[in-house]
Amino acid sequence: MPENKPILIIAGPTAVGKTDASLLLARELGAEIVSADSMQIYRGMDIGTAKPTPEQRKEVYHHLIDIVQPDQPYSVGDYLRDARSAISGILSSGGTPIVVGGTGLYIRALTRGLFHGPPADLALREQLLRRESDDPGSLYSDLAQADPEAAVKIHPNDLRRTVRALEVFHLRDRKLSDFHREHGFSDTPFEFNLLFLVRSRGELYPRIEKRVDQMIAQGLEAEVRSLADRGYSRDLSSMQALGYQHFMRFFLQEITREEAVALLKRDTKRFAKRQFTWFRREPQARWVDITGLDEPVEIVERIKKNIDISNKLV
Repeated sequence: MPENKPILIIAGPTAVGKTDASLLLARELGAEIVSADSMQIYRGMDIGTAKPTPEQRKEVYHHLIDIVQPDQPYSVGDYLRDARSAISGILSSGGTPIVVGGTGLYIRALTRGLFHGPPADLALREQLLRRESDDPGSLYSDLAQADPEAAVKIHPNDLRRTVRALEVFHLRDRKLSDFHREHGFSDTPFEFNLLFLVRSRGELYPRIEKRVDQMIAQGLEAEVRSLADRGYSRDLSSMQALGYQHFMRFFLQEITREEAVALLKRDTKRFAKRQFTWFRREPQARWVDITGLDEPVEIVERIKKNIDISNKLV
């Protein structure tokens, strides 16, 4: 049965200022935070994923942080199940949930439901991966011809989603985009208010550079080294996260430390750009420009101007 209370989602690109503002708002409302970050789920990956500190998590209860080991599989379906369970639990106890994060696929699943396609065909998947290994880039070219609409929504370097889209096409002789259109992503028991915080590029990019410098100062290199020493492979999905992949390359002497830091800054900016692109395609998202606002209290006031807190969350 659908819940009557719309749930606030505070989304936005990395380093925009989501964490501090959401903590302040949650304290003000006595709310609990449900994370929508696909990297903060992993234990031992703290600095590079910009997790809330232990002190902050004592002040405001957070759900779906530190729930799996870096080598444990965790799908968007797992997230949808766990996030719905967390939200239901908070509501049933009379509490107020606020969803916070920047993982577009998690937020789409939560707000619009999840499309369940045909089951994986491991033989076909292996065949596709072998072809990609022999001719890098060929699978994305095939997808662009077979399903241009799906290709536009998938980054050329996202091999996993490219393979899945081609898999659906070959198994069902239909486009993945057609399945998505028919599904409509409307399977959700809750109503949401999705706010996407934005800043000008001239503000956001220096904030990203500053955040990377802070992560380095806080010990990101040692954190990645610890994970590598514990046997976590660079091939794991978790170790593909920004920062972790870069220092793994440094440890393997593929790049210098200076190059690792420079590439991390560059790739984080590119990631933020992809987050903008993703949320432009989300019809429910209301963009909230916080350019020029540095203090969390200012950002919270801007959020309040874009949503009726008193009626919507309590």
